Amino acid sequence: EISYSVFRGSYVSLIIYDMLGREVANLIHESKQPGEYSATWKADGEPSGVYFYRLVAGDNVTTKKMVLMR
Repeated sequence: EISYSVFRGSYVSLIIYDMLGREVANLIHESKQPGEYSATWKADGEPSGVYFYRLVAGDNVTTKKMVLMR
């Protein structure tokens, strides 16, 4: 589960990538109002390993690393 905050109404995008930069999942692709949100990645069929998620909310861009362990 990935939690995030939107401080002013804006377009939000949350995409998960593998270590090679390939898009694995597109979790959010819509406009959001200010508030606290969370998104769940159901990684069924994905192997254990290191993944990155990129959260874009208006002008703010955040990229973080996460580890999927089975």
